[in-house]
Amino acid sequence: MIASVFGGVHNFFHSQTWSVIRTVGILFVFVLWAATVYWVWKDARRRIAEPILVGLATLVGAIPPFLGPLVYMLFRPPEYLADVHERELEIKAIERRLGEHEEHCTVCGAPVGADYLVCPVCTTKLRQACTSCSRPLDPTWQVCPYCETPVTSEEPVPLRPKTQRTRRTTSSSS
Repeated sequence: MIASVFGGVHNFFHSQTWSVIRTVGILFVFVLWAATVYWVWKDARRRIAEPILVGLATLVGAIPPFLGPLVYMLFRPPEYLADVHERELEIKAIERRLGEHEEHCTVCGAPVGADYLVCPVCTTKLRQACTSCSRPLDPTWQVCPYCETPVTSEEPVPLRPKTQRTRRTTSSSS
């Protein structure tokens, strides 16, 4: 009886069915290995700028089958090149915005130039013009820096309101 079990197993492993299963299994493992190599190559192209290093990373991902992609994942750059480029552009844009001192209207918040007398959006008076040279003056100036004419203020510059201290009195109502 034992000889017939081993004989059946022996016959199965020498049959055409086992040959097909083995061939399909080997093909599946090869396709899986090729897919991991392709993934390493594709990922390395998005993370590494140098083509030689991309090839080396792909080789590391291919040579020890199924272990290579794990090794590659341990040593690959943490960011995609597109993300690095986008971050650099954002930093440049922020630096440019910080370099520009853009003024805004105190009423509507619209961007205004340093030489505007009134806001072009809400027509709020921003600065007064010099009586001599007609250049815009800052509200805090006492003399025109362009022509040395003393500034006569037509409108007083609004100050911050002072906080008044009030005493609380308690009245008892019956």
